[in-house]
Amino acid sequence: MQLATIIVSLVLIVVGVALFGQAVLAIYRFIRLGQPVAAQTRTDRPLARTLTVVREFLGHSRMNRWGVIGVAHWFVAVGFYTLLLTIVNATGQLFEPDWLLPVIGDWTPYNVFVEFLGTMTALGILTLIAVRQLSRAGRAGGKSRFAGSKTGQAYFVEYVILTVGVCIVVLHALEGAQHHVEHYEASFFVSYPLLAWFEGMSTSTLHTLTYFFAGLKIGTSFIWMIVVSLNTNMGVAWHRFLAFPNIWFKRNADGATALGGLLPMTSGGKPIDFADPGDDDVFGVSQVEQFSWKGLLDFSTCTECGRCQSQCPAWNTGKPLSPKLLIMSLRDHAHAKAPYLLAGGGKTVEGEEKASAEQLAGVPAAALAEAERPLIGTAEENGVIDPDVLWSCTTCGACVEQCPVDIEHVDHIVDMRRYQVMIESAFPSEAGTMLKNLEKKGNPWGLAKKQRLEWLKEVDFDIPVVGRDIEDLGEVEYLYWVGCAGALEDRAKKTTKAFAELLHIAGVKFAIMGGDEKCTGDSARRLGNEPLFQELGMENVMSLNAAFGEETDDDGNVTEESRKPKSAKKIVATCPHCLNTLGNEYPQLGGDYEVIHHTQLLQHLIDEGKLIPVTPVEGLITYHDPCYLGRHNKIYTPPREIIANVPGLRNEEMHRHKERGFCCGAGGARMWMEERIGKRINNERVDEALSLNPDIVSTACPFCLVMLTDSVNGKKNEGKAKESIQVVDVSQLLLESVKTPVDDEPPAGEAQTENEPEPQPVE
Repeated sequence: MQLATIIVSLVLIVVGVALFGQAVLAIYRFIRLGQPVAAQTRTDRPLARTLTVVREFLGHSRMNRWGVIGVAHWFVAVGFYTLLLTIVNATGQLFEPDWLLPVIGDWTPYNVFVEFLGTMTALGILTLIAVRQLSRAGRAGGKSRFAGSKTGQAYFVEYVILTVGVCIVVLHALEGAQHHVEHYEASFFVSYPLLAWFEGMSTSTLHTLTYFFAGLKIGTSFIWMIVVSLNTNMGVAWHRFLAFPNIWFKRNADGATALGGLLPMTSGGKPIDFADPGDDDVFGVSQVEQFSWKGLLDFSTCTECGRCQSQCPAWNTGKPLSPKLLIMSLRDHAHAKAPYLLAGGGKTVEGEEKASAEQLAGVPAAALAEAERPLIGTAEENGVIDPDVLWSCTTCGACVEQCPVDIEHVDHIVDMRRYQVMIESAFPSEAGTMLKNLEKKGNPWGLAKKQRLEWLKEVDFDIPVVGRDIEDLGEVEYLYWVGCAGALEDRAKKTTKAFAELLHIAGVKFAIMGGDEKCTGDSARRLGNEPLFQELGMENVMSLNAAFGEETDDDGNVTEESRKPKSAKKIVATCPHCLNTLGNEYPQLGGDYEVIHHTQLLQHLIDEGKLIPVTPVEGLITYHDPCYLGRHNKIYTPPREIIANVPGLRNEEMHRHKERGFCCGAGGARMWMEERIGKRINNERVDEALSLNPDIVSTACPFCLVMLTDSVNGKKNEGKAKESIQVVDVSQLLLESVKTPVDDEPPAGEAQTENEPEPQPVE
């Protein structure tokens, strides 16, 4: 038995190591097929990046959000790397069954470590196996986060880990028995009962058991290595190696998620000059090799855990989009196409084949067939990604927020949308109306620019307008960026007027733009129309810079003599989409401003005593986190603190809130598209809110306000919601509490007009 075990084990070791080295080289070559990235965007601040990797691995800072799952995974992950010496020990035991590692083999601290971590690795993987089974059994209709994952591969990996963990504990007990441990020692605090049992056996039996379990451990480990080496797209295994570089090369060196602003659009790693694009510039992604190398690394790192899928609003409402399945499809397609690309295959910008027939002669037929598949296409077209998948995304960022290996799903989705919009003109028809309105009128509704200031007639105090009442913003503390919705949409205008009145009450000096400003371009950019975003953005940046008193040269660049520090250019916005674009994306266009959300300023004014909520607003309230305020910009506390400061309100959180908040359905330009597949996302969110039986549903975003109000009104018409329920912005609640009640002023929610059927607080 000993000789056979030695021969089989050594063969498996040699074959496994050779194939693994070959696989590592293949993955490296594969990732290099991707496009370069802009200089320094993935390698800046190397120390901070290294600390991020250490924090996310040793601290399991993202996995531990999932409670016991994170703890179990920590032991499995740490055990994989720190128990490697047990393979060396097992190899020695094939030749000498009582062999121990030199120096540390009989050192108590090391043995305690092996005993503890070996046991916890086995218990950890048992926990994860149980979680997988319970999730699959308890979530019918494909709603399990593991739905669509490669279950067979997952079971293989899980049982390999369990087998190795058991072998470590058993071999440790056999070591103790062969070295005649006659009393309880810390080194065997788990396996001592086994050790005591083994001590009653003969030496030959102990040797036979040692050969068996040492061979089983080595055989299992290197069969695993052989299998994963032959399957380089086996994410459930390869993530334990690729996660480290994927985290190191993430967008933000400090560890922040890849949310907020989108990256500038590039071709070949260089930003595209839309005023004068190059002849060979590639707009968006139409072939998998047009993703950056970081994109290909993202795809290969996916572990198929489904956390992104479980949080995705599209997937949860019956849409075909699952972030996990999208990444898996891109990964499998890229790996299948890789032999063709490595042989020099691929299309030029003009659509011609790069490689000759002779160069492609040795490429497997399967790879050639994969190369013919369109990246975006229906099932009938044999497409890799269905168009309905692409357009279901709200860019809410839940997938990016939850991914334990820092995959940047939203960036990849937008890259594919860009090609569809800019080159193919293939996008939902309703969005075309929005784009035309932006091009012609500068706002999504297509209204005349003079209407941006109409709301001023509805307030009974003066609000300075830049260029009309004041020369520039040097005379005030804040520019209030009202935004398109805040100026033109009836429900959002209530927020605008409430916030402006609160600033007036608090004595804050502020002004607004004169009506020539355009939409920030958030929806255009996330739909994929980058040139339109650039056009709108640059016009706004020029207007803003001029409003802040900065002079520009003939090329539109701010002169150094007139440039002001960021702290002198303060903007407050009631729309999180405007906040995100102005603060995170306009620096790409030469506009560097200090941008805050209105809830942040209002909470500051409450803290300073400039706003004092005194009038009770009775009722149960639940707050909905806007995605572009919360996940994208990490602003969770100020709205809640405002609610807490309003007397009479009783706040109760929905099940999905803060980092796990559920989208309203309007982001990613979905505000302008019909929702024809599955359940409406806003209805799903409102159903969750109504389950608490609230009197008030509050939010802090005009898009969310519209989506939630539409759904609540629909529920009222169906008799599924009480007539008294209100949907309001937090600023409206604060104003109601700050203002002194007037005898003839009707209670909140009763003042309605013919055009405003939904109950709202009195302005």
